Amino acid sequence: MEIFEINESFDLKGQVDIQGAKNSVLKLMAATLLCPGTHRIANCPNITDVLDMLKILKQLGIKGNFNRKSKVLEVSVPEQINFEFDSKLIEKMRASITLLGPLLAHKSEFDLPFPGGDDFGERPIDIHLRGLNELNAPVVLEKGTISYVPDKKGLIGKRIVLEYPSHTATDNLIMASVLAKGETIIENAAREPEVVDLCQFLISLGANIEGLGTSRLLVRGVESLTPSNKEHFVIGDRVEAATYMCAVGACGGNVYLHGIQYTYLDNLIYKLKSSGLEIIPTGDGLLVSMKHRPKAVNLSTLPYPGIATDYKPTLVAMLSVAQGTSMVSENIFIGRFRYIEELLKMGAEIMTDGHHLGITGKSRLKAATVVAYDIRAGACLIIAGMSAKGTTRIEKVDHILRGYENIGEKFSSIGGDIRFVRSS
Repeated sequence: MEIFEINESFDLKGQVDIQGAKNSVLKLMAATLLCPGTHRIANCPNITDVLDMLKILKQLGIKGNFNRKSKVLEVSVPEQINFEFDSKLIEKMRASITLLGPLLAHKSEFDLPFPGGDDFGERPIDIHLRGLNELNAPVVLEKGTISYVPDKKGLIGKRIVLEYPSHTATDNLIMASVLAKGETIIENAAREPEVVDLCQFLISLGANIEGLGTSRLLVRGVESLTPSNKEHFVIGDRVEAATYMCAVGACGGNVYLHGIQYTYLDNLIYKLKSSGLEIIPTGDGLLVSMKHRPKAVNLSTLPYPGIATDYKPTLVAMLSVAQGTSMVSENIFIGRFRYIEELLKMGAEIMTDGHHLGITGKSRLKAATVVAYDIRAGACLIIAGMSAKGTTRIEKVDHILRGYENIGEKFSSIGGDIRFVRSS
Protein backbone atom coordinates (compact mmCIF):
# COMPACT_ATOMS: atom_id res chain seq x y z
CA MET A 1 0.00 0.00 0.00
CA GLU A 2 1.30 3.46 -0.91
CA ILE A 3 0.91 6.22 1.66
CA PHE A 4 2.05 9.73 2.48
CA GLU A 5 3.70 10.36 5.84
CA ILE A 6 3.55 14.02 6.88
CA ASN A 7 4.98 15.90 9.84
CA GLU A 8 4.16 19.43 10.98
CA SER A 9 5.56 21.95 8.51
CA PHE A 10 5.52 25.68 9.06
CA ASP A 11 6.98 28.74 7.32
CA LEU A 12 6.87 27.39 3.76
CA LYS A 13 9.30 29.11 1.39
CA GLY A 14 10.34 28.81 -2.25
CA GLN A 15 8.73 28.43 -5.67
CA VAL A 16 6.14 26.04 -7.06
CA ASP A 17 5.70 25.63 -10.81
CA ILE A 18 1.96 25.24 -11.40
CA GLN A 19 1.09 22.34 -13.70
CA GLY A 20 -1.12 22.47 -16.76
CA ALA A 21 -4.79 22.32 -15.85
CA LYS A 22 -6.16 18.82 -15.29
CA ASN A 23 -9.67 20.09 -16.00
CA SER A 24 -8.54 21.40 -19.37
CA VAL A 25 -6.09 18.87 -20.78
CA LEU A 26 -8.45 15.89 -20.52
CA LYS A 27 -11.06 17.73 -22.62
CA LEU A 28 -8.39 18.78 -25.12
CA MET A 29 -7.38 15.15 -25.49
CA ALA A 30 -11.00 14.20 -26.13
CA ALA A 31 -11.35 17.04 -28.65
CA THR A 32 -8.59 15.61 -30.86
CA LEU A 33 -11.13 12.95 -31.91
CA LEU A 34 -12.86 15.66 -33.94
CA CYS A 35 -9.88 16.22 -36.20
CA PRO A 36 -7.90 13.44 -37.93
CA GLY A 37 -4.17 14.20 -37.98
CA THR A 38 -1.42 14.94 -35.48
CA HIS A 39 -1.86 17.24 -32.48
CA ARG A 40 0.72 18.49 -29.97
CA ILE A 41 -0.38 19.62 -26.52
CA ALA A 42 2.25 21.39 -24.40
CA ASN A 43 2.32 22.00 -20.61
CA CYS A 44 0.55 18.67 -20.15
CA PRO A 45 0.53 17.63 -16.46
CA ASN A 46 2.20 14.35 -15.52
CA ILE A 47 -0.79 12.87 -13.68
CA THR A 48 -2.42 9.46 -13.82
CA ASP A 49 -5.67 10.81 -15.30
CA VAL A 50 -3.72 11.96 -18.38
CA LEU A 51 -2.05 8.56 -18.69
CA ASP A 52 -5.43 6.82 -18.37
CA MET A 53 -7.08 9.10 -20.94
CA LEU A 54 -4.20 8.35 -23.31
CA LYS A 55 -4.83 4.62 -22.81
CA ILE A 56 -8.49 5.17 -23.72
CA LEU A 57 -7.52 7.05 -26.88
CA LYS A 58 -5.11 4.29 -27.88
CA GLN A 59 -7.89 1.73 -27.54
CA LEU A 60 -9.86 3.81 -30.03
CA GLY A 61 -7.00 3.52 -32.51
CA ILE A 62 -5.19 6.79 -31.79
CA LYS A 63 -1.41 6.74 -31.63
CA GLY A 64 0.04 8.77 -28.79
CA ASN A 65 3.18 9.61 -26.88
CA PHE A 66 3.63 11.65 -23.72
CA ASN A 67 7.11 13.06 -23.06
CA ARG A 68 7.07 13.54 -19.29
CA LYS A 69 10.25 15.61 -19.35
CA SER A 70 9.15 18.16 -21.95
CA LYS A 71 5.49 17.93 -20.85
CA VAL A 72 4.43 17.57 -24.49
CA LEU A 73 1.71 15.12 -25.52
CA GLU A 74 1.48 14.13 -29.16
CA VAL A 75 -1.48 12.21 -30.57
CA SER A 76 -2.23 11.09 -34.13
CA VAL A 77 -5.90 10.52 -34.94
CA PRO A 78 -6.89 8.29 -37.90
CA GLU A 79 -9.85 8.94 -40.20
CA GLN A 80 -11.67 5.92 -38.76
CA ILE A 81 -11.55 5.06 -35.08
CA ASN A 82 -12.46 1.94 -33.13
CA PHE A 83 -15.48 1.91 -30.85
CA GLU A 84 -14.11 -0.35 -28.16
CA PHE A 85 -14.01 0.87 -24.58
CA ASP A 86 -12.35 -0.50 -21.46
CA SER A 87 -15.06 0.03 -18.87
CA LYS A 88 -12.51 0.00 -16.03
CA LEU A 89 -10.66 2.95 -17.54
CA ILE A 90 -13.82 4.87 -18.42
CA GLU A 91 -15.17 4.34 -14.92
CA LYS A 92 -12.00 5.68 -13.28
CA MET A 93 -12.58 9.34 -14.13
CA ARG A 94 -15.45 11.72 -14.60
CA ALA A 95 -13.76 13.53 -17.51
CA SER A 96 -14.30 10.48 -19.73
CA ILE A 97 -17.85 11.82 -20.25
CA THR A 98 -16.35 14.46 -22.56
CA LEU A 99 -15.56 11.74 -25.08
CA LEU A 100 -19.28 11.72 -25.83
CA GLY A 101 -19.48 14.95 -27.85
CA PRO A 102 -16.48 14.21 -30.11
CA LEU A 103 -17.56 10.60 -30.71
CA LEU A 104 -20.81 11.83 -32.28
CA ALA A 105 -18.82 13.37 -35.13
CA HIS A 106 -17.84 9.91 -36.35
CA LYS A 107 -21.47 9.08 -37.22
CA SER A 108 -21.30 5.52 -35.93
CA GLU A 109 -23.21 3.55 -33.34
CA PHE A 110 -21.50 3.10 -29.99
CA ASP A 111 -22.08 2.13 -26.38
CA LEU A 112 -20.03 4.16 -23.91
CA PRO A 113 -19.77 2.89 -20.31
CA PHE A 114 -21.02 5.36 -17.72
CA PRO A 115 -18.10 7.47 -16.41
CA GLY A 116 -16.85 7.20 -12.85
CA GLY A 117 -14.41 9.41 -10.95
CA ASP A 118 -14.25 10.71 -7.41
CA ASP A 119 -16.71 9.41 -4.84
CA PHE A 120 -18.52 12.48 -3.51
CA GLY A 121 -22.14 12.03 -4.44
CA GLU A 122 -24.36 11.55 -7.45
CA ARG A 123 -23.47 13.53 -10.58
CA PRO A 124 -26.14 12.93 -13.25
CA ILE A 125 -25.60 13.61 -16.95
CA ASP A 126 -29.16 14.57 -17.83
CA ILE A 127 -28.03 18.07 -18.89
CA HIS A 128 -25.61 16.47 -21.38
CA LEU A 129 -28.23 14.13 -22.81
CA ARG A 130 -30.93 16.77 -23.13
CA GLY A 131 -28.61 19.18 -24.96
CA LEU A 132 -27.24 16.53 -27.32
CA ASN A 133 -30.72 15.30 -28.14
CA GLU A 134 -31.65 18.87 -29.10
CA LEU A 135 -28.75 18.75 -31.58
CA ASN A 136 -30.46 15.74 -33.20
CA ALA A 137 -28.17 13.26 -31.46
CA PRO A 138 -30.39 10.49 -30.04
CA VAL A 139 -28.23 9.61 -27.04
CA VAL A 140 -29.80 7.53 -24.27
CA LEU A 141 -28.66 6.18 -20.92
CA GLU A 142 -29.83 2.69 -20.06
CA LYS A 143 -28.52 0.30 -17.42
CA GLY A 144 -25.21 2.11 -16.92
CA THR A 145 -24.43 2.49 -20.63
CA ILE A 146 -24.67 5.56 -22.87
CA SER A 147 -25.90 4.42 -26.30
CA TYR A 148 -26.01 6.26 -29.59
CA VAL A 149 -27.57 5.37 -32.94
CA PRO A 150 -27.05 8.28 -35.38
CA ASP A 151 -29.93 9.93 -37.20
CA LYS A 152 -29.57 10.05 -40.99
CA LYS A 153 -29.84 13.84 -40.95
CA GLY A 154 -26.77 14.13 -38.72
CA LEU A 155 -26.18 16.77 -36.07
CA ILE A 156 -28.18 19.97 -36.54
CA GLY A 157 -27.47 23.25 -34.74
CA LYS A 158 -30.05 24.71 -32.38
CA ARG A 159 -30.47 27.18 -29.52
CA ILE A 160 -29.98 25.31 -26.26
CA VAL A 161 -30.63 26.73 -22.80
CA LEU A 162 -28.80 24.88 -20.05
CA GLU A 163 -30.74 24.63 -16.79
CA TYR A 164 -27.39 24.79 -14.98
CA PRO A 165 -24.00 26.01 -16.30
CA SER A 166 -22.41 22.58 -16.19
CA HIS A 167 -18.74 22.66 -17.15
CA THR A 168 -18.60 19.23 -18.80
CA ALA A 169 -22.02 19.56 -20.44
CA THR A 170 -20.87 22.83 -22.01
CA ASP A 171 -17.70 21.08 -23.22
CA ASN A 172 -19.70 18.26 -24.80
CA LEU A 173 -22.13 20.59 -26.53
CA ILE A 174 -19.33 22.74 -27.93
CA MET A 175 -17.51 19.70 -29.31
CA ALA A 176 -20.70 18.21 -30.74
CA SER A 177 -21.71 21.45 -32.43
CA VAL A 178 -18.47 22.51 -34.16
CA LEU A 179 -19.17 20.05 -37.01
CA ALA A 180 -22.98 20.23 -36.86
CA LYS A 181 -25.07 21.79 -39.62
CA GLY A 182 -25.96 25.44 -39.05
CA GLU A 183 -25.61 27.52 -35.91
CA THR A 184 -25.74 26.39 -32.30
CA ILE A 185 -26.36 28.83 -29.47
CA ILE A 186 -25.57 27.66 -25.94
CA GLU A 187 -27.27 29.85 -23.33
CA ASN A 188 -26.22 29.73 -19.67
CA ALA A 189 -22.96 28.14 -20.75
CA ALA A 190 -20.18 27.49 -18.25
CA ARG A 191 -17.60 30.30 -18.23
CA GLU A 192 -14.59 28.54 -16.70
CA PRO A 193 -11.11 29.32 -18.08
CA GLU A 194 -10.87 25.65 -19.05
CA VAL A 195 -13.93 26.04 -21.31
CA VAL A 196 -12.22 29.02 -22.95
CA ASP A 197 -9.04 26.95 -23.37
CA LEU A 198 -11.03 24.23 -25.16
CA CYS A 199 -12.66 26.81 -27.45
CA GLN A 200 -9.29 28.35 -28.31
CA PHE A 201 -7.91 24.92 -29.18
CA LEU A 202 -10.89 24.19 -31.44
CA ILE A 203 -10.61 27.61 -33.07
CA SER A 204 -6.95 26.85 -33.86
CA LEU A 205 -8.26 23.80 -35.78
CA GLY A 206 -10.74 25.91 -37.77
CA ALA A 207 -13.84 25.92 -35.57
CA ASN A 208 -16.05 29.02 -35.59
CA ILE A 209 -16.92 29.93 -31.99
CA GLU A 210 -17.92 33.31 -30.54
CA GLY A 211 -18.63 34.49 -27.01
CA LEU A 212 -15.62 32.93 -25.27
CA GLY A 213 -15.71 33.52 -21.52
CA THR A 214 -19.39 34.52 -21.56
CA SER A 215 -22.59 32.64 -20.75
CA ARG A 216 -23.72 32.76 -24.40
CA LEU A 217 -21.71 30.81 -26.94
CA LEU A 218 -22.36 30.90 -30.67
CA VAL A 219 -20.97 27.99 -32.68
CA ARG A 220 -21.25 28.02 -36.46
CA GLY A 221 -20.76 24.51 -37.78
CA VAL A 222 -17.94 23.91 -40.28
CA GLU A 223 -17.42 21.05 -42.74
CA SER A 224 -14.17 19.81 -41.20
CA LEU A 225 -11.27 20.72 -38.92
CA THR A 226 -7.54 20.79 -39.75
CA PRO A 227 -4.70 20.10 -37.28
CA SER A 228 -2.75 23.19 -36.25
CA ASN A 229 0.96 23.34 -37.01
CA LYS A 230 1.51 24.90 -33.56
CA GLU A 231 1.53 23.34 -30.11
CA HIS A 232 -1.41 24.18 -27.89
CA PHE A 233 -0.18 25.33 -24.46
CA VAL A 234 -2.49 24.22 -21.64
CA ILE A 235 -3.46 26.95 -19.17
CA GLY A 236 -2.25 26.75 -15.56
CA ASP A 237 -4.18 24.65 -13.06
CA ARG A 238 -6.11 27.05 -10.84
CA VAL A 239 -7.10 24.25 -8.43
CA GLU A 240 -3.47 23.29 -7.88
CA ALA A 241 -2.65 26.97 -7.32
CA ALA A 242 -5.49 27.20 -4.79
CA THR A 243 -4.07 24.17 -2.97
CA TYR A 244 -0.68 25.79 -2.43
CA MET A 245 -2.26 29.12 -1.47
CA CYS A 246 -4.32 27.36 1.21
CA ALA A 247 -1.21 25.55 2.41
CA VAL A 248 0.58 28.87 2.88
CA GLY A 249 -2.52 30.18 4.65
CA ALA A 250 -2.51 27.25 7.08
CA CYS A 251 1.25 26.93 7.60
CA GLY A 252 2.57 30.44 6.99
CA GLY A 253 5.47 31.42 4.79
CA ASN A 254 6.27 33.06 1.49
CA VAL A 255 5.83 31.07 -1.74
CA TYR A 256 5.93 32.10 -5.38
CA LEU A 257 3.47 30.26 -7.65
CA HIS A 258 4.79 30.33 -11.20
CA GLY A 259 2.51 29.79 -14.19
CA ILE A 260 -0.94 30.88 -13.03
CA GLN A 261 -3.07 33.91 -13.91
CA TYR A 262 -4.50 36.13 -11.17
CA THR A 263 -7.73 36.63 -13.14
CA TYR A 264 -8.56 32.91 -12.98
CA LEU A 265 -8.80 33.17 -9.20
CA ASP A 266 -10.39 36.55 -8.47
CA ASN A 267 -13.08 35.50 -5.99
CA LEU A 268 -10.88 32.95 -4.27
CA ILE A 269 -8.12 35.51 -3.84
CA TYR A 270 -10.62 37.96 -2.34
CA LYS A 271 -11.59 35.36 0.29
CA LEU A 272 -7.98 34.40 1.00
CA LYS A 273 -7.02 38.05 1.43
CA SER A 274 -9.92 38.43 3.86
CA SER A 275 -8.39 35.56 5.81
CA GLY A 276 -5.09 37.39 6.06
CA LEU A 277 -3.02 36.19 3.12
CA GLU A 278 -1.03 38.67 1.09
CA ILE A 279 -1.27 37.81 -2.61
CA ILE A 280 0.61 39.87 -5.17
CA PRO A 281 0.28 39.23 -8.93
CA THR A 282 3.45 39.23 -11.01
CA GLY A 283 3.96 38.95 -14.75
CA ASP A 284 3.81 35.16 -14.72
CA GLY A 285 2.46 34.11 -11.36
CA LEU A 286 1.50 35.00 -7.79
CA LEU A 287 3.53 35.77 -4.69
CA VAL A 288 1.67 34.39 -1.67
CA SER A 289 2.62 35.08 1.93
CA MET A 290 1.17 34.65 5.41
CA LYS A 291 2.76 35.92 8.64
CA HIS A 292 0.20 34.81 11.22
CA ARG A 293 -2.68 32.44 11.86
CA PRO A 294 -5.51 32.82 9.31
CA LYS A 295 -8.80 34.49 10.18
CA ALA A 296 -12.20 32.82 9.79
CA VAL A 297 -14.23 33.64 6.67
CA ASN A 298 -17.61 32.58 5.30
CA LEU A 299 -17.95 31.23 1.77
CA SER A 300 -20.24 29.37 -0.62
CA THR A 301 -19.33 27.29 -3.66
CA LEU A 302 -20.84 28.50 -6.94
CA PRO A 303 -20.24 28.07 -10.68
CA TYR A 304 -17.41 30.16 -12.12
CA PRO A 305 -16.55 32.93 -11.45
CA GLY A 306 -17.70 31.94 -7.94
CA ILE A 307 -15.72 29.84 -5.47
CA ALA A 308 -15.19 26.46 -7.16
CA THR A 309 -16.26 23.29 -5.39
CA ASP A 310 -12.76 21.91 -6.06
CA TYR A 311 -11.28 24.66 -3.88
CA LYS A 312 -13.46 23.87 -0.90
CA PRO A 313 -11.63 20.90 0.70
CA THR A 314 -8.33 22.76 0.89
CA LEU A 315 -10.09 25.89 2.13
CA VAL A 316 -11.73 23.80 4.86
CA ALA A 317 -8.29 22.48 5.87
CA MET A 318 -7.00 26.05 6.20
CA LEU A 319 -10.09 27.23 8.09
CA SER A 320 -9.70 24.31 10.51
CA VAL A 321 -6.72 26.17 12.00
CA ALA A 322 -8.12 29.71 11.60
CA GLN A 323 -9.05 32.12 14.36
CA GLY A 324 -12.81 32.13 14.86
CA THR A 325 -15.73 30.27 13.29
CA SER A 326 -16.27 29.96 9.53
CA MET A 327 -19.44 29.00 7.69
CA VAL A 328 -19.05 27.07 4.43
CA SER A 329 -21.88 26.08 2.07
CA GLU A 330 -21.57 23.51 -0.72
CA ASN A 331 -23.95 24.33 -3.58
CA ILE A 332 -22.49 22.19 -6.38
CA PHE A 333 -22.06 18.60 -5.14
CA ILE A 334 -24.13 18.23 -2.00
CA GLY A 335 -22.49 14.94 -0.99
CA ARG A 336 -18.96 16.32 -1.05
CA PHE A 337 -18.28 16.08 2.70
CA ARG A 338 -16.79 12.63 3.08
CA TYR A 339 -13.36 14.03 3.98
CA ILE A 340 -14.85 15.80 7.03
CA GLU A 341 -14.77 12.51 8.96
CA GLU A 342 -11.03 12.34 8.33
CA LEU A 343 -10.47 15.90 9.57
CA LEU A 344 -12.45 15.07 12.71
CA LYS A 345 -9.97 12.26 13.39
CA MET A 346 -7.32 14.97 13.41
CA GLY A 347 -9.13 17.04 16.02
CA ALA A 348 -10.83 19.51 13.71
CA GLU A 349 -14.00 21.08 15.15
CA ILE A 350 -16.53 20.91 12.31
CA MET A 351 -20.32 20.70 12.47
CA THR A 352 -22.38 19.64 9.46
CA ASP A 353 -25.96 20.67 8.73
CA GLY A 354 -27.22 19.56 5.32
CA HIS A 355 -24.94 21.22 2.79
CA HIS A 356 -23.47 23.65 5.35
CA LEU A 357 -20.38 23.43 7.55
CA GLY A 358 -19.55 25.31 10.72
CA ILE A 359 -15.79 25.28 11.33
CA THR A 360 -14.31 26.51 14.62
CA GLY A 361 -10.59 26.81 14.08
CA LYS A 362 -8.06 25.13 16.38
CA SER A 363 -4.55 26.46 16.90
CA ARG A 364 -3.18 23.01 15.98
CA LEU A 365 -4.58 19.77 14.68
CA LYS A 366 -3.32 16.36 15.79
CA ALA A 367 -1.80 13.63 13.67
CA ALA A 368 -3.87 10.60 12.65
CA THR A 369 -4.12 7.90 10.01
CA VAL A 370 -6.62 9.11 7.42
CA VAL A 371 -7.93 8.13 3.99
CA ALA A 372 -7.99 10.21 0.79
CA TYR A 373 -11.36 9.37 -0.79
CA ASP A 374 -10.94 11.73 -3.73
CA ILE A 375 -8.35 14.00 -5.36
CA ARG A 376 -9.11 17.26 -3.57
CA ALA A 377 -9.87 15.56 -0.25
CA GLY A 378 -6.36 14.12 -0.44
CA ALA A 379 -4.84 17.58 -0.90
CA CYS A 380 -6.95 18.80 2.03
CA LEU A 381 -5.49 16.08 4.25
CA ILE A 382 -1.92 16.95 3.23
CA ILE A 383 -2.48 20.54 4.37
CA ALA A 384 -4.11 19.30 7.57
CA GLY A 385 -1.16 16.97 8.16
CA MET A 386 1.31 19.84 7.82
CA SER A 387 -0.80 21.78 10.36
CA ALA A 388 -0.85 18.91 12.87
CA LYS A 389 1.39 17.84 15.72
CA GLY A 390 2.94 14.44 15.08
CA THR A 391 3.08 12.19 12.01
CA THR A 392 -0.01 11.94 9.83
CA ARG A 393 -0.41 8.97 7.49
CA ILE A 394 -2.61 9.34 4.40
CA GLU A 395 -3.85 6.17 2.71
CA LYS A 396 -5.24 5.73 -0.84
CA VAL A 397 -2.88 8.35 -2.24
CA ASP A 398 -3.53 7.01 -5.75
CA HIS A 399 -6.54 9.36 -5.76
CA ILE A 400 -4.26 12.35 -5.13
CA LEU A 401 -1.89 11.36 -7.93
CA ARG A 402 -4.78 11.40 -10.40
CA GLY A 403 -4.82 15.18 -10.25
CA TYR A 404 -1.56 16.44 -8.73
CA GLU A 405 1.81 16.25 -10.42
CA ASN A 406 4.69 15.35 -8.06
CA ILE A 407 2.78 16.78 -5.10
CA GLY A 408 5.08 15.23 -2.51
CA GLU A 409 8.21 16.61 -4.17
CA LYS A 410 6.64 20.04 -4.67
CA PHE A 411 5.65 20.37 -1.03
CA SER A 412 9.06 19.11 0.07
CA SER A 413 10.75 21.74 -2.10
CA ILE A 414 9.04 24.55 -0.14
CA GLY A 415 9.65 23.07 3.30
CA GLY A 416 6.91 20.53 3.71
CA ASP A 417 7.94 17.45 5.71
CA ILE A 418 6.24 14.85 3.53
CA ARG A 419 7.38 11.42 2.37
CA PHE A 420 5.91 8.97 -0.11
CA VAL A 421 6.36 5.47 1.31
CA ARG A 422 5.22 1.93 0.66
CA SER A 423 3.68 0.08 3.53
CA SER A 424 2.81 -3.58 3.82
